[in-house]
Amino acid sequence: MPDHSPIRLCVYCGSNTGTSPAFAATAARLGTSLANRGIGLVFGGGRVGLMGLAADAALQAGGEVIGVITEQLVGAEVAHRELTRLEVVPTMHDRKARLSELADGFVVMPGGFGTVDEFAEMLTWNQLGIVAKPVVLLDIEGFWAPMLAWMDKAVECGFVRPAHRMLAQRAVSVDEAIAMATSPVPDTPHKWLDRDATPARGASVPKP
Repeated sequence: MPDHSPIRLCVYCGSNTGTSPAFAATAARLGTSLANRGIGLVFGGGRVGLMGLAADAALQAGGEVIGVITEQLVGAEVAHRELTRLEVVPTMHDRKARLSELADGFVVMPGGFGTVDEFAEMLTWNQLGIVAKPVVLLDIEGFWAPMLAWMDKAVECGFVRPAHRMLAQRAVSVDEAIAMATSPVPDTPHKWLDRDATPARGASVPKP
């Protein structure tokens, strides 16, 4: 028997619980569902907010839960001490890199600046071909609607390929999010739309 879960999903989410009871309820449901499926939970290592609720629910259901937290946040006394394993790293950059190493896919729940930062970085890594791991926005009560609209606008304005827009998947239930986050990522082209453009014959190319 392996000494760890065969599949691990990273959950990005808020270190606060938010204003809607649905956020907390979904975080707990996600943690329980992962454990019941034998899927390990990887997260930011905090005991507070949605991340703490998801971790506690997974632990109570007998799941593997691995946290990765920075030395600074340990000092702030927000580290979860009852996990399967807690890894302490020097910086936020190290934390994001380690979460990526440990996880096979990513579920993004409602959260603040840190959640958006983690989501955007992992989406960019997929876009650049650094990783090929699914990224799923769990859209509770339309929380991610503005983000999804912005991504559509970025495609419309020529900054993002349609194929790369599809790397950010949207789920509206825990079951759907887990299914998407455990499915393969399709191959995509390179990100540079301008590299594909060929100047018309006789057209002048602007000098740098």
